Amino acid sequence: MSKINAALNSSQVAEPPSNRFYRTVWRWHFYAGLFVIPFMVILSITGIIYLFKPQLDAAMYHDRMFVKPADVAMPYTQQVAVVQRTYPDAKVTKFTPSVAANRSAEVTISTKDERTLAIFVNPYTAKILGQRDENNNLQAIARKIHGELAIGNLGDYLVELAACWGLVLLISGLYLWLPRHRVTFLGTLIPRLWSHNRRVFWRDLHAVSGFYGILLIGFLIVTGLPWTGFWGHTFARLTSYYPAQMWDNVPKSTVLTGSLNQQGNQVVPWAVEQLPMPKSSTHEHEHNTGNHETSAKRIPADKSVNLDTVVALAKAKGAPPGFSVSFPESETGVYTVSAFPDDPTQEVTMHIDRYSGAVLADVRWKDYGLVPKAVEMGISIHIGKYFGLSNQLLMLIASLILIVLSVSGGVMWWQRRPFRTGWLGAPTMPAHVQQSIVPLTIVAVLGIVFPLVGLSLIIVLLLDYLVLARIPALKRIFN
Repeated sequence: MSKINAALNSSQVAEPPSNRFYRTVWRWHFYAGLFVIPFMVILSITGIIYLFKPQLDAAMYHDRMFVKPADVAMPYTQQVAVVQRTYPDAKVTKFTPSVAANRSAEVTISTKDERTLAIFVNPYTAKILGQRDENNNLQAIARKIHGELAIGNLGDYLVELAACWGLVLLISGLYLWLPRHRVTFLGTLIPRLWSHNRRVFWRDLHAVSGFYGILLIGFLIVTGLPWTGFWGHTFARLTSYYPAQMWDNVPKSTVLTGSLNQQGNQVVPWAVEQLPMPKSSTHEHEHNTGNHETSAKRIPADKSVNLDTVVALAKAKGAPPGFSVSFPESETGVYTVSAFPDDPTQEVTMHIDRYSGAVLADVRWKDYGLVPKAVEMGISIHIGKYFGLSNQLLMLIASLILIVLSVSGGVMWWQRRPFRTGWLGAPTMPAHVQQSIVPLTIVAVLGIVFPLVGLSLIIVLLLDYLVLARIPALKRIFN
């Protein structure tokens, strides 16, 4: 061993434990950042587009969404009938009554070529105003990319993994932001954007904006996770429970209410996705069975069960404007009245027997458990619905901070990488990795709560310690 190598090894052994731990955290922050940055930019941009969906829809489809009010509206069945005559080969799946006197009604249909179209109908004249492809418009495409990168389940898992690693970035970034020697306002709480040193400029922009935005970004990540395919689905199954008496004398199917949420189209709230769909009774004598409470919640016996009576029942039971009616899918299918308003405490999900008009299930905010309530409130804020424009602007700020962090992090890496070597330039691994109960506990908790993070962490650890650190060529490229 040469004297130089011996000196280097001696200095590494003598390195204080705090420094070794700092460099270990920095290395993991670096790796996580390189993986997460592309996803965070994509999620931020698509999230901003979907965040302003109400304003964009009103601007892009104004001639279809808005009408001149009149005194008398046509029956709902007639509004749907004109759509059925115009699209005879399509299947009507959902109807949304006009939400205001100057708004059109929407009839959702499924075509033979597997398109989902929203047909706008003037409620006063039953005239078709136009259509919108629900899976091929700006907001729908943005949401599809936001949720699954437009590549299906694989994209869903990648987005979930990136979101979970985003939490790792926030935790490690907060540690790296903490002053190591003495507290100074400049560079810690105030970015030195006037500095002529480009490294100082980008470092402060990254660190300080990350500190101020950590709660907002953490909120965005946590409230978005319930929609993910692996963690979100498992979380919903473990937390969505409803009183057993809600199902007394009501036949259940194996289909879940969440099946109405297809291809990113929000029909029912997250809290009821795991709720089994009831079945309509197909025999007359079954219509008259059941407890007194269920029998009382029905369309009057002297009226036939159709869209008009279902909408009237929904209004009578306090469904807020904007509710939709999903049509039965089979002989034992049910009408589903669902409201997904800006205020989650006003959410309604009702399943109605297609033959008797009995309300087989009526789920409201009061029926949600504590966790579903928290999730629904978080989702409402996440997509900018809960407190209007202020909510949208707050989430816009969070998305912009995320873009700033991603861009500045990428620039910082580009500035410090070994010039013209083709090497990645990751912070070097300390000679002796700091063994601390704190990082191990954090890693263990994250791995248990977010299994995809745990699995990916094990894979990266094995690669880092068994491959990258032992093959000289790879070690030179990555360090």
